[in-house]
Amino acid sequence: MSNLTIVSIDDEFPALQLVKHYCTKIEGIELLKTFQNPKEALEYLKKNEVDLVILDINMPFINGIELLQSLPHKPLCIFLTLETQHAVKAFELDVLHYMVKPVDFETFEKAINKAKDFFRFKNSAQEKAQEDFIMFKSNYVINKVLLKDILWVEGFGEYIVLVTTFKKYMILDRMTNFEKKFQNFGFIRIHKSYIVLKDKIESYDANNVFLSDSNKLPLGRTYKKILSQNFLNQN
Repeated sequence: MSNLTIVSIDDEFPALQLVKHYCTKIEGIELLKTFQNPKEALEYLKKNEVDLVILDINMPFINGIELLQSLPHKPLCIFLTLETQHAVKAFELDVLHYMVKPVDFETFEKAINKAKDFFRFKNSAQEKAQEDFIMFKSNYVINKVLLKDILWVEGFGEYIVLVTTFKKYMILDRMTNFEKKFQNFGFIRIHKSYIVLKDKIESYDANNVFLSDSNKLPLGRTYKKILSQNFLNQN
């Protein structure tokens, strides 16, 4: 994997210097540029694609939220700001992380590692290479869940519930979107309301699918043929 490319934007020079210092201590990243003027940063980002922007919110001319919304190519974003009241809006924009100044190195490094994980996941999905985890947004937080911990996915209209060994995640998304997004990660639709991982299926009969953890889920009539083909190929 190539280095994660970063641009940092903050009207406060000391904050930019701190980001620059922190970045020198982390492997696998490259801080391309820093900007005190958000308008200059916007012009640069319109012409150059980067992997991640580290962005202040309260800046002159154009604030961080407006800047992010103006970008034609949406990079990953981490907000680094004194403002706390914009967290909900930030995560509505799929911001990866929200840090409130002052930030110590350990907190900064965790945020960067989350970006590296997400970027690796994004690239692997595009390359149709299966990873051992998926990443998704739930309750304004980006979550990373190992495939081995996922029990099943259940649909509830505009929402889906990802059921894992440890907890349940409520996700604002439809089953068809989830199925398409993670189709290369070993998931299979067994019912209009259920998706499972193929390697978690122990057996099935005319009406039910039996999972390796002893759970039983309904098998939809229209999905029996697909399951039969996948189950035969798997075995």
